[in-house]
Amino acid sequence: MITLLRRALDLVVEKGDLEVLCPGGHVWRFGDGSGEAVKFRITDRLTCAKLAINPDLYFGEAYMDGTLVLEKGTIYDLLVLLLSNLEGRKAPARLSWLWTARRLVRRIEQYNPVGRAQRNVAHHYDLSGRLYDLFLDRDRQYSCGYFENEEMSLDDAQLAKKRHLAAKLNVHPGMRILDIGSGWGGLGLYLAETCGAEVIGVTLSEEQHKLSNERAVQRGVADRVKFEMLDYRQIEGTFDRIISVGMFEHVGVGFYSQFFRKAASLLKPDGVAVLHSIGRADGPNVTSSWIARYIFPGGYIPALSEVLPSIEDAGLYVTDVEVLRLHYAMTLEEWARRFHDHREAAAKLYDERFCRMWEFYLAGSEAAFRHQGLNNFQIQFTRNQNALPLTRDYMREEEERLRAIDSKRPRFKSIPAE
Repeated sequence: MITLLRRALDLVVEKGDLEVLCPGGHVWRFGDGSGEAVKFRITDRLTCAKLAINPDLYFGEAYMDGTLVLEKGTIYDLLVLLLSNLEGRKAPARLSWLWTARRLVRRIEQYNPVGRAQRNVAHHYDLSGRLYDLFLDRDRQYSCGYFENEEMSLDDAQLAKKRHLAAKLNVHPGMRILDIGSGWGGLGLYLAETCGAEVIGVTLSEEQHKLSNERAVQRGVADRVKFEMLDYRQIEGTFDRIISVGMFEHVGVGFYSQFFRKAASLLKPDGVAVLHSIGRADGPNVTSSWIARYIFPGGYIPALSEVLPSIEDAGLYVTDVEVLRLHYAMTLEEWARRFHDHREAAAKLYDERFCRMWEFYLAGSEAAFRHQGLNNFQIQFTRNQNALPLTRDYMREEEERLRAIDSKRPRFKSIPAE
């Protein structure tokens, strides 16, 4: 198995400078010697075997368990070296059987009926709120920021994201808005306070539900913003606007048609919806085994080619599509920096293994956005082709109007008043 691992690394690492210290004192070197050197040590032969059999799962596990130890460079440096070498290349032939098998069972892995969907959400989003406050912005936005320039702060990029989405919704005062996957309530509060809307937000996370309603009371808008513990399939009524940010990744590919049919039934005849989701540029694929086990069980990042047919089948019109390429990479870079700065506090909340898991999650995600074709897409859709102005100029004009309002508002923290 050690020989198989060496051959695999030799095939993958064409560029860069990688040194691997193996059990028994063997030293392997890979790459052309360019760039900053990265060195890691494998502590036992079992880890070598696991990495040779299924690196997608066991690479992250080995880092979490301390059987893969960085001697030079960071886990991000190592992942960038590996993923940048794989960029634009197919998986090694010896692993093709594994991906084929997982493609055949992905609908089972992503089978997310109402009860299971809530358990999957709780696995990640019902962790301690103090953890999320260590690395997120003040509004606790846990999705891709919108960087209008590279010097923008994380807090400003998250405010710009909310403004950008609100402009696409073309909201007018008094409109009734549904926020599917409302998180800790930041976007719903923005739509009420800045746009004058009435908002219903739904989440499956108990922690998010509790905090978002507390925030609405604190801000004095609980009469216009309400957050409920509901699955999207349980929502009733009709809405002028529907927004969903960072939730679609939890729907599951087998439920896309159901999701958009439900959205169509909830939209008024002249209603407008915007879906913001992580996407993949390389077409349909599968979820990383490590991500599915440790971070987002039941989750899947879709390709546009998987999403658009379901929108069409629901009788909806796609009226605008925007792809945000490196915005999430920049967001994740800032999250990782903040987590590193507060790592000691995170270890007190959980333990060292959890911290290594979270580091691997943030580093791997950023590397994937930079080198594996991950991006974000925003799809605007309607039931009526006449529901929006003729050109996109209204988006730019509305964005500037909202900027004039939100730039003067105080920035409140996501947590309850101390």
